[in-house]
Amino acid sequence: MAAADDLAFDPWDPAFVSDPYPAYAELRDRGRVTYYEPTDQWLVPRHADVSALLRDRRLGRTYQHRFTHEDFGRTAPPPEHEPFHTLNDHGMLDLEPPDHTRIRRLVSKAFTPRTVEQLKPYVRKLAGELVDGLVAHGGGDLLTDVAEPLPVAVIAEMLGIPESDRAPLRPWSADICGMYELSPSEDTAARAVRASNEFSAYLRELIAARRKDPGDDLISGMIAAHDEDDDRLTEQELISTAVLLLNAGHEATVNATVNGWWALFRNPDQLAALRADHSLIPSAVEELMRYDTPLQLFERWVLDEIEIDGTTIPRGAEIAMLFGSANHDPEVFASPERLDLTRADNPHISFSAGIHYCIGAPLARIELAASMGALLERAPTLTLAREPERKPNFVIRGLEGLSVEVG
Repeated sequence: MAAADDLAFDPWDPAFVSDPYPAYAELRDRGRVTYYEPTDQWLVPRHADVSALLRDRRLGRTYQHRFTHEDFGRTAPPPEHEPFHTLNDHGMLDLEPPDHTRIRRLVSKAFTPRTVEQLKPYVRKLAGELVDGLVAHGGGDLLTDVAEPLPVAVIAEMLGIPESDRAPLRPWSADICGMYELSPSEDTAARAVRASNEFSAYLRELIAARRKDPGDDLISGMIAAHDEDDDRLTEQELISTAVLLLNAGHEATVNATVNGWWALFRNPDQLAALRADHSLIPSAVEELMRYDTPLQLFERWVLDEIEIDGTTIPRGAEIAMLFGSANHDPEVFASPERLDLTRADNPHISFSAGIHYCIGAPLARIELAASMGALLERAPTLTLAREPERKPNFVIRGLEGLSVEVG
């Protein structure tokens, strides 16, 4: 067991957040699992273990389907945080079977591959318009001008949220996702609670309107979805699912876009290759997701004692699977620190795995490819205006902005 002060891993250190990959290499060299006292978690840095544990049913995103807080040796969240936990705990991401199975099955009836595929023309058109705006101004902030408005508009369009109502969506999402960081502050919790209340109240009104007057949007589809046992989503499950889809679409795709372009600017040979051959876009999307994934850490509770490389991890412990480290594991990826847009064998786990595999992964890929294609075609001289600053967040890792110029 390594002492905390013996590790380069420090999720509150700006230098580490800026470049965690050397610390990940150290963790992988130390072994398959390391206890990290500051967060009372077991860090798992290697690809094979992370991939296997994501599918291991002895672990769970929650424990409350089997244990009380007291039985599990944990303290219940403060009552004042209840609105956030009500919202969070009824979404697919933080549920286990049988509830997870039922909700995912019902959501999948509305969130079909055909539905996503039909969005392609809209996504491409919107990406083109956003890039045209950037070009017309000679540049700007790639985050606020292209990366952010694209997925926000797409998922809002899917859900049927009117354009006039979309301004608060991104701030609500950012405030709620602050709670996914390690040891969030009380101020972070207060913002998340306020956003949870406001977002839920808005969606409750929208759902009521769609019950009276259904459309062809995703919320109407989820209201109508049922299975052979006539199971339906409860109102809270509808609200939590809509928020989850919005949050995942906003945070993951936005950060993947700016992280990806920052990586391309730092690797001009790869950017030149991509500009010369746009057929590389699909493999470039996968490689950029691997190279600097927006979700660095994913937590699971140990529901039944497990053993990793001779170390027994007891029930009640928490495991932190390091996606960023797993995606740079040399046992799986040749020269993992090298950005290679032609990488053919690329089993990255940026979209997770197992029953919690990202339901929105096909949509994210369409959005990332559309914005990349539009920027390559319409802004072929795009250059970095100045080096960006990183957000202080580690778990959901991204940039404060990405200033670019179009010559």
